[in-house]
Amino acid sequence: MQKTKLHILLFAMILISFVSSLLISCGKEDSMKDHTFEQITQEEAKQLMDTEEGYVILDVREQEEYDAGHIPNAVCYPYTNIDESFSEIYQDKDQLFLVYCRSGNRSKIGAQTLADLGYTNVKEFGGIITWPYGAE
Repeated sequence: MQKTKLHILLFAMILISFVSSLLISCGKEDSMKDHTFEQITQEEAKQLMDTEEGYVILDVREQEEYDAGHIPNAVCYPYTNIDESFSEIYQDKDQLFLVYCRSGNRSKIGAQTLADLGYTNVKEFGGIITWPYGAE
């Protein structure tokens, strides 16, 4: 009889531990969902550029790539340099950021990094190689 009670108690403790860890991990997933960016088309990005004010077009390529050609009014800030110091330059976490790179890979990484830093209005629109609206 004592062994049965001990087994039941042990099973209950394992079950409670499992359920607790499951609830904690679900909470982490939910908080990760809060840190995301929106992927938009280049047409949508251009429409925002034409209609909105106070946005930043963020080119996350290297300086040499930017110098070879970039979207007008874009700011070069390589994705590998985006960290907490970025917040010193761009303090408004609700600022609209339109993020691009060459093909769309680095811009996704840069956009996610911005979202992870707490920026709430980040829109990624791919790469300049398919940008149909002209470059400088």
